[in-house]
Amino acid sequence: MSEIALNPASGPGPFQLPSQLPSQPPSQLPSQAPSQPPSQPSPQFPPLRRSADTRQSRRAWRAARVTVLSEFYEWGRVASTLGMLVIRAALTYWLWQALYATTKSAAGLDSRQATTYALLGVFYVAFRAVNRWAARDNMVQHMLEGTIAYWFLRPVSPRRFYCIKACGDLGYGASWGAIAYIVCLTSGVIAPPVSVRAGLAALACMTLGLVTLYYLRLLIDLACFWTVVNNQLVIMYEIVQNVLAGALVPLWFFPAWFASFDRLLPFQGTLNVPLSLYIGRTPVNQFAGALEVQALWIAILAVLSTLVWRRASARVTVLGG
Repeated sequence: MSEIALNPASGPGPFQLPSQLPSQPPSQLPSQAPSQPPSQPSPQFPPLRRSADTRQSRRAWRAARVTVLSEFYEWGRVASTLGMLVIRAALTYWLWQALYATTKSAAGLDSRQATTYALLGVFYVAFRAVNRWAARDNMVQHMLEGTIAYWFLRPVSPRRFYCIKACGDLGYGASWGAIAYIVCLTSGVIAPPVSVRAGLAALACMTLGLVTLYYLRLLIDLACFWTVVNNQLVIMYEIVQNVLAGALVPLWFFPAWFASFDRLLPFQGTLNVPLSLYIGRTPVNQFAGALEVQALWIAILAVLSTLVWRRASARVTVLGG
């Protein structure tokens, strides 16, 4: 309790409080309310949502293994596919050898260049797409059985799921194509690229060609949302694709007006252009022009497929299940 002093100037009278309390040592000062501790930053927890999305994205890519698992589940189908490929490659080789038996050059190419082009075309056509019918994973089957509805119930969008499956098909087919290419190259059946630049240009052009084929096949499959069954459309597409891409007959055997018109379409860049760069028929300095055409078609097809996906999502028809 602090002492109260008498003010002498006021004389006798009532006690008055002094204007100031006497100084006291700090230890005897009245206690003050403890000051608030400085605000500490809130602990930073890891973004759970982002990590969950990352795990979900990684799990979604497991769907790319469906092609490999379904193919190797039935070894008989793999053996029959390889057997048909060997027979087709042998017949193609003997055919072009017979065509060049009486001449050394035709359409500006010799026998080895023409045979290389034809065999690479066989491998490319055989492995660019996988037949999913036996695994019951075809778009038509999903539409008829009603399982297409699950595409729109998964946490992964249908568009992305389709892309993941297509990447799995491409990886599976590219693996077999690489094996066939190495076997034929080491055995001397086909020739190596005319130069390193030509080989790299052909590889880049073929990569863009595969992207083009992905969008074209996507549009064909999306037609099922309107037609339900697209078997006839697929057959027509395969014929047009093989003819205009030069898979059946090299395009240099067609009239000049046909080849000029075909350069404006997306098909020639998927096969004829990369193989022509590989064997040296097309100079590497014309590589930039071919890439521009392919890039333009990829942009057009990407925008068109996006619009079709939006329309298709609004009209899902389930016939079974």
